[in-house]
Amino acid sequence: MRTVTHFINQRAEQTPDKVFLIAPETDLNLTYKQLKEDCIAFGKQLMNFGLTKGDKVSFLMGNDYQTVKIFLGTVYSGFIAAPLNLRAHPAQLEYLLDHSDTTLIFFTEDQSEKLKSATRKINREFKLICVDIDAERTIQSDENLPADFLPDIHEDDEGLLLYTSGTTGLPSGVILSHKNLIAGGQYTTQAHGLDINDRALCSLPLYHINGEIVSLIAPLVSGGSVVMPHKFSATHFWELLSAYGCTWFSVVPTIISYLCNATDLKENHLDLDQLRFGRSASAPLPPSLHKVFEEKFHIPIIETMGLTETAAPICSNPMDPSKRKYGSPGIAVGNEIKIVDKAGNEVECHTQGEIMIRGDNVMQYYYKNPEKTKKTLTPDGWLYSGDLGYMDEDGFLFVTGRIKEIIIKGGENIAPKEIDEVLYKHPKVHDAAAVGIPDESYGEDILACVVLKAGCTATEEELQQFCKTHLGEFKTPRIIKIMNDLPKGPSGKIQRLKLRDEYHIES
Repeated sequence: MRTVTHFINQRAEQTPDKVFLIAPETDLNLTYKQLKEDCIAFGKQLMNFGLTKGDKVSFLMGNDYQTVKIFLGTVYSGFIAAPLNLRAHPAQLEYLLDHSDTTLIFFTEDQSEKLKSATRKINREFKLICVDIDAERTIQSDENLPADFLPDIHEDDEGLLLYTSGTTGLPSGVILSHKNLIAGGQYTTQAHGLDINDRALCSLPLYHINGEIVSLIAPLVSGGSVVMPHKFSATHFWELLSAYGCTWFSVVPTIISYLCNATDLKENHLDLDQLRFGRSASAPLPPSLHKVFEEKFHIPIIETMGLTETAAPICSNPMDPSKRKYGSPGIAVGNEIKIVDKAGNEVECHTQGEIMIRGDNVMQYYYKNPEKTKKTLTPDGWLYSGDLGYMDEDGFLFVTGRIKEIIIKGGENIAPKEIDEVLYKHPKVHDAAAVGIPDESYGEDILACVVLKAGCTATEEELQQFCKTHLGEFKTPRIIKIMNDLPKGPSGKIQRLKLRDEYHIES
């Protein structure tokens, strides 16, 4: 029974009083027994709202006690969780709400204005529920409804709709089943040898696949527990690990960089003897940064790789330090990996090609996008990742680049076309193209190259301010370069990756 429902029920029966969740800001704890009871109560209330099995439930919230209960309670009860990215700018949020077909949204007061502005533009009725993420109760249950009023859940039932940036500029909705979610948790557990004694520190948001699967579902599968602060803080990171006896943590390279630059461990009150390892994913970890962290803190970092489309984990370095390889995200764990040429044929070791994945963690389909689904998934279950790489003779994967032009900044996927389209709206811009460039803090940052209309003048600062207004700070290009022309192929299409090459030459 590979369902979230089964594992919550099983943990509640086997270890009812074991703490599953700790919210450090309020010191609220949630046992496995309480988790099951709250999931049932939450599910009954959703049905009281008129929802039926398979309906979408969204939340626009940071991490905490209530966010976890809303996420797990939704999936447990047969509904589909459709988290909303807190970094989504207004136009993107409107698209997500419209495309997902969600009608029920939980949110925090700080997101109220943005959410209500977006919902007013959509021709559909929404039920909006403001939540105090530090409160102990989410919504009141209807005690008149029996527990077995909830629908039966099967492993092929859909449990999560999560959006990831696509090359078109519009986010793609990834549909993951209960089986996919549990497989992601199982592969994480298998890779790191997690058990009931392990406790994770969640530093990544629950609107991303890494936070959801690696830091939440994996502890559920292994019978462990998780500490869930509101957000990552370099100031409090080590204190939380020490105070709550965490045995591992999952981060992205950006966080590793922050910790290396902002922290030392000279504080005598810290107790990190129980800390086994840290896990890095979402973007390649530079070997130099990897070594600096381990030399400074004497804590092993396990580099891994995952995708939204694979319910997070694909491969991981071994826990045995003598078998790890710097610069590689490791070997396949649970699923299969192969490298293929442009014709789809598997290639030999050390030969570059596209990375493909097959396993129980691979998504069901792209929501409302059968054409992209057909291009991405083969009839026998292999998923084209869009990433380039090769495998060595030991089965270690090395990622060399991307067929897709996605920019990965701080673990967040950004579609360059989304930035292009905003720049094209500027009255002085004739041509525009954005591309990812190396950055020590974020892994990648954004370069945009523009050609101005004849007779027009504009400064980099003017164009950046325009981007901030329409994209927000995070997606605004760090560098905007004004050029006479952009490199184009025979068909007139802008050759985006050549802009990156030109930047490297100038740097």
